Amino acid sequence: MAVSTAALPHAATAHPEKRVTLAFLLTGLLALLVGALLGPFQALNYAGINLYDALPFLRSYYQGLTLHGVLNAFVFTTFFISGILLYLPARELDLRPDMTLAWGSYVTMLLGLVLAAWAVLSNTSTVLYTFYPPLQGHWAFYLGLTLVVLASTAVGFETIRLRARWKRQNPDKVTPLVTYMSVVTWLMWWLATTGIVLEMVFLLLPWSFGLIGGVDPELARTLFWWTGHPIVYFWVLPAYVSWYALLPRQAGGELVSDSLARLAFIMFLLFSVPVGFHHQFTDPGVPAPWKITHSLLTMMVGIPSLLTAFTVGASLELGGRRRGGRGVLGWIPKLPWRDPSFTAQVLAMVSFIFGGAGGIVLASFNLNILLHNTAWVPGHFHITVGTATTLTFLGLTFWLVPHLTKKPLFAPRMALASAWAWFGGMMIFAFGMHWQGYLAVPRRAQISALTGNWEGAYANAAVPMFFTGLSGVVLLTAVLLYFTVLFGTLFSRRKLPDGEVPAIPFSRTVALRSEGVLRVMDTLRAWFALAVLLVIVAYGPTVISMWLDQLPVPGVRYW
Repeated sequence: MAVSTAALPHAATAHPEKRVTLAFLLTGLLALLVGALLGPFQALNYAGINLYDALPFLRSYYQGLTLHGVLNAFVFTTFFISGILLYLPARELDLRPDMTLAWGSYVTMLLGLVLAAWAVLSNTSTVLYTFYPPLQGHWAFYLGLTLVVLASTAVGFETIRLRARWKRQNPDKVTPLVTYMSVVTWLMWWLATTGIVLEMVFLLLPWSFGLIGGVDPELARTLFWWTGHPIVYFWVLPAYVSWYALLPRQAGGELVSDSLARLAFIMFLLFSVPVGFHHQFTDPGVPAPWKITHSLLTMMVGIPSLLTAFTVGASLELGGRRRGGRGVLGWIPKLPWRDPSFTAQVLAMVSFIFGGAGGIVLASFNLNILLHNTAWVPGHFHITVGTATTLTFLGLTFWLVPHLTKKPLFAPRMALASAWAWFGGMMIFAFGMHWQGYLAVPRRAQISALTGNWEGAYANAAVPMFFTGLSGVVLLTAVLLYFTVLFGTLFSRRKLPDGEVPAIPFSRTVALRSEGVLRVMDTLRAWFALAVLLVIVAYGPTVISMWLDQLPVPGVRYW
C-alpha cells in the first residue's frame, strides 16, 4: 500500500538539497541503529539480566550506556533535525540553500561524530550523556560534540537566511508556517546552546587538554542544564512541525488554525530555555528562589503543548469527518490507520500525553525530590524523546525517503508493524521503569550487580523488572522491522515514475486569518530579544555568582 501524501502543484524537479538532506538523515539513522541495538541491553539490565559481558567491543555497562545515550539522544536527533529543518523550509519557500554551507556543516558534524565515537569506543570517555565533572573524558569527546553543536547552528543560520531572502522578495507577506516554525526552533536552539558552548570552550576543553587543573562541578552542571533541558524541545519541536503542518494533510484534512500553531512556537521560544534549574533541585549551589522560578517557567511550557493537543486533534477530527466519520468518536476509525507514516506520528502524539504529564511531575519542586535519580526519570524521557520524537521521525521517513530517492517504500505492512511495535515496546518500558522508580530503583546503575538475583535488594521490584525486560525484546523486534524497511527501500532497484513520487504534504489552513495578529507574531527579532532577556534574568545572577566563586576539582576516571 502506498503512503498517502497529497501532491502539490509545484512538484519537485531538480533539487540539489535532496542529497545533503539524505546524507543528514541517513547518518542520523545509522547512529540510531547502533544506539538502538544497545537499548535492549539497557532494558534487560533493569530486569536484572546483564548481557554486556557478551559484547566484546564494550568493557563495561557504563561504556554501553554512554554510547547508547550519545548516539540516540544527541547524534541521531541533531543530524536528522539538521536535515529536515533545512529541506522543508527550502522547499516551502522554493529557494535553494547555500550548498557549500550545507555540505560544510554536514562534513563538520560527521568529523565531530567520528571524534566523539572514537573517544567512547576506546573507553576514554565513559562519562555518560550528561558528562558531569569531575568525571573526565578525552578531549576528542568534548571537541567532537562541540563540532556537532556548532555545525548544527550553522544549518540554522542558513534556514534563517532563507527566510530573510524570502522576506525581501515578499515584504508584505507573513512567513509561511513550516518556515516560521523551523526558524523559531533554530532561534531557540541558538539560545539554548549558549550554555553548553560556554561549558565546553571555557571549562571542559581546556581541562581535557591539560590547560587548567580542575573544573567547578556545580558551575559545569549549571551550564550543562542550560542546554540539557531545552535540547528536549529541540528534539520535540521538529515533530511539532510535522504534526501541525504535514499530518493534517496526510489525514485528509487541513490545519484548523495556523495562528495557534505560531503562538505555541512563540511560547516555546520564550519559556523552553530558562528552565534548567528544575534538574538541580538537589544542588546546594542554586538558591531556592531561582529553583522555584525555573519550576514555574517549566510549567509554562505545558501551555503550548496543550494548544498543540487541541489544534492538531481538531485538525485530525476534520480529516476523519471528511472521510465519512460520524458521531462523537466515529471520525477516529476513518483516519488512514493503514498509512505507516500517519500511524507512527499519531502513536507518537499519544505517547507524548503521558510524557507531558510526567514532565509536570519532574518539574514540581516537592514531587521531584521523591523521584530524583531513580528509574522513573529514564522511563519519562523514553516516552518523550524515545517515542514522541523518534517515532515521529521514523514516520516521516516512510514518505520522506521515497520522496528523496524516488524509490517505493519497501513492505508498507512491515513499516506499519514497526510503528506499533516501537510504540508498544516503549510504553511497556515506560510502565516498568516508572514503577521501578516508585520503588526507588536507581537510574544509571548496573542492577544485576546490585541485586545478584531476584532475592536481592530489589526483590519487591520483580514484576516491573519483568515488564522492563519484556520491553527490550519488543523494541528489538521494532528496530529490526524498521531498518529492514529502510534498507529495503534504499537498496531497491525499482524507481517510481515522477507522478508517483510522494510529494511534501504541506497542509492548508481552514480558520479565518487575523492578518494583524499574524504580523505581530512574525516580528521574530522582537520575540527573540524578549527570550534573550528572560534567559539573562533567569540565569544571569546565579551563573555570575558561580563563575566568580569557583571551586575547581581535578578530574577522575573509574574505568
